[in-house]
Amino acid sequence: MQPTLLVLAAGMGSRYGGLKQIDPVGPSGETVLDYAVFDALRAEFGRVVFVIRRDFEAVFRAQIGAKYADRIAVDYVFQSPDALPAGCSPPVGREKPWGTGHAVWCAREAVREPFAVINADDFYGADSFAQLAKFLTGPAASPRGFDPMSGHPTPRSMAARFAMVGFTLANTLSEHGAVARGQCVTGLGGQLESITERTGIRAADVGPGRPYTGNETVSMNCWGFTPALFAGLDRQLQEFFAARGQDPKAEFYLPAAVSEMITRHEAVVKVLPTGSAWFGVTYREDKPRVVAAIAELVRMGKYPAKLF
Repeated sequence: MQPTLLVLAAGMGSRYGGLKQIDPVGPSGETVLDYAVFDALRAEFGRVVFVIRRDFEAVFRAQIGAKYADRIAVDYVFQSPDALPAGCSPPVGREKPWGTGHAVWCAREAVREPFAVINADDFYGADSFAQLAKFLTGPAASPRGFDPMSGHPTPRSMAARFAMVGFTLANTLSEHGAVARGQCVTGLGGQLESITERTGIRAADVGPGRPYTGNETVSMNCWGFTPALFAGLDRQLQEFFAARGQDPKAEFYLPAAVSEMITRHEAVVKVLPTGSAWFGVTYREDKPRVVAAIAELVRMGKYPAKLF
């Protein structure tokens, strides 16, 4: 079974001030998202599902989804503040959706096969998609390990098996301001133990005698899951809503939800290290660096001069 690529794109309109303002970064006008879909095609993903908002559905389908429709199956799901588990309702005036964990939960009825999750506006590199495809088409969800006394599977061995592409912190920084990154702790066999959100990280914070070495593994929201994720998200979303559902700024984040599944022995997450540089336009001043980096990849033959 070919895996699916789930792209979190519901925030694109607000971040860019409208879809028409998505900046080209490739030599033929390609966007960062174009490179992600191209890399997924090369890694033999079979479908791409976009999580979007209904208010820009028409323009998204016309300007973005239509580019890929003759190359890969394309589907859409919708994230909205009132898309919630039964018995939950948003507070009056809530217009913003509930975060990345909620965005993935919204796809629970559309995705029945192993799938990867990415942000729509991040460049992850071909190696990230190749590693995820290999993981997702292997025995990713096969339980292993039994208690030698009882002969029954141990709670941890029954856990769902997921993956996360781990980036090196130094490859994810901006020269133009501070960033937030999910710092990862890994254990035996490269399994993820926890993710801690670190904020305010600047390039000047990395190096000898500074807070970070630059070799730390960080999460950039590039994941490999099986549909077993959705049950865990559903439970946690209900708990989140009971505790914080009336908070107008509360968000249900995917990394925190996965960390909680690890704590509850519901999931085991394999970290897939990559040496690829992550590119993103966190600040307007980042764009020239991204354009130059992609141009160099094209010059080296890593990508064609025109993708679609």
